[in-house]
Formats: sequence, structure tokens, C-alpha cells
Amino acid sequence: MNRRHLLAGIATAPLFAGHELKRRPGTRVKIGLNAYSFNKPLMAGTMKLNDVIDYCAQQQIDGVDLTGYYFPGYPNVPSDEYLYALKRTAFLNGVTITGTGVRNDFALTDPSSRQGHIQLVKNWVDVAAKLGSDMVRVFSGREVPKGYSFDQVLEWMVPAFKECADYGRKQGVIIGLQHHDDFLKTAEETIRVVKAVDSEWFSVILDVGSVRQGDPYEEIERLLPYASNWQIKEHVWYGKKKVDIDLPKLRTLMEKIGYRGFAPIEALGEGDPKEVMNAFLAKVRRAFA
Repeated sequence: MNRRHLLAGIATAPLFAGHELKRRPGTRVKIGLNAYSFNKPLMAGTMKLNDVIDYCAQQQIDGVDLTGYYFPGYPNVPSDEYLYALKRTAFLNGVTITGTGVRNDFALTDPSSRQGHIQLVKNWVDVAAKLGSDMVRVFSGREVPKGYSFDQVLEWMVPAFKECADYGRKQGVIIGLQHHDDFLKTAEETIRVVKAVDSEWFSVILDVGSVRQGDPYEEIERLLPYASNWQIKEHVWYGKKKVDIDLPKLRTLMEKIGYRGFAPIEALGEGDPKEVMNAFLAKVRRAFA
């Protein structure tokens, strides 16, 4: 890939020209759950992914994002027997497995290490396809490496995402980029990456708690046309100040721009995870009723 052409394209692309997701106008939000809400019991082994699906069924939650970290043997791919049993459990309980996710890092300076992370994403694209889900949630990188600039990292990050998106296309699985206040800190930076990758199989997972530069709702509004999925969290940030999310305001933005699909929620407050999630779920349902 020609470096000059790559960086010129990223720098000069108009913010909302092209690459926005095409869907029927209007808003239809289906509430989902991100399994990370139960991170502590899942990591401790006191809760399994089947239990997360059961919780969704109990609470009439439509979909679930089953983060890859909680599958046995991660980062290795589980057996087909395990995956198909999980898929059957979700189907019989009326819960859609909306996706899974990995912890990749494409800001690594070592090419062989990056290639290993590309293969990680591809492996879990295969998992998503077997589960009948439509998306693998990925990250950009933990930080800009010392001695490099943001644009220098994009020279190898964008081709990595392109390779993953192309593999996802062949499997019918979308690569969803979750900006996470790490390498990507702003809506503009995230959109630059999406435009540079330039694939219908690559889009944004809008993480409301990870836009911390300026007004978070303005950042959310800028990202919304590129979002095919969400992480709706309990709080947003104004710089270093954490405040409760304004769910009615979030709904207004969705209705203004339009969104159809799942909106997984994630609650990580102190206390019993189920009680924390129950309380947040009630607030979300009131706001989106």
C-alpha cells in the first residue's frame, strides 16, 4: 500500500462523505447484553456462558455479545461440540448471539506479533460464523508506541483491518471496531480508520463510555452513522469527570440519525453483578420504552 496515498486519503476524506451504513430510515433498538457485565464471576469460574444466556432469557433480553475471553481455552478456538451446544442453548431460549470479541492489538511495532493478532481475529471470525452471529468485536491498539506517530501506526494498522474485513466478508461476519480510549481517543480518529479501511464488512461499535475528549454526546452523534452495534454503559466522561449517562438524550440521538439493530448494555458498578445489571436494565427499558 502506498504510504502517501493511504495517509492522504485518511487526512482529507470529508467526515460524513461515504462509508456511512446504509439501512432503512428510522429507529428500532433491540436490547442486548455484553457478557463483560459478568466479568468477575465469569473469570472466577462461578458463572459460565450458559448462565449468561439463561440470565438473558430470564430478563427477556433479546441478544448477547459473548466476549471471547470467557470461552474455555481462549485465545484458542473452542471445539465445534462446545460452540454448537452453546448455539443450541441460545436458540432454544430465544436469545440471539449477536457477536463475540477478542483483545487484539494492531499498534504493535513487530510485524510478526501483529500477524499473530490478525490470525487471532480470523480464528474468532470462524467462531462467530459457527455460532451464527454477525460480528466480531475488535480493538485498534493499546497506545501509540514510543518513537512513532499516530499516522505511522495507521500505515500498518489499516492494512491489518483490511485483511480482517476481507476474511470476515468471506465468512459473512462483520468486523466491529470498538474505540476504547486507547489508541483511538476521538470520533474523528475512529472515523479516519473506518474510511481508510473502506469495507462494507468493517464498522464501528459505539462505546459510549470511551469518548472522553470534549462533549461525549457530540462525539456519539458523529460516530452514530458508522455504528452497527453499541456498548451502552452506565457512565459517560467529560475528560476525567465521570457522570451518569443520559439515556433519554442517547435515545434522541438515535432517533435523530436513525439506528436499527441491537444495543448491548454493559454495567460494571459495585455490588452483585446481577443486581447491578437489573438496575441498569430497568433504566434502559424506561428510556427506550
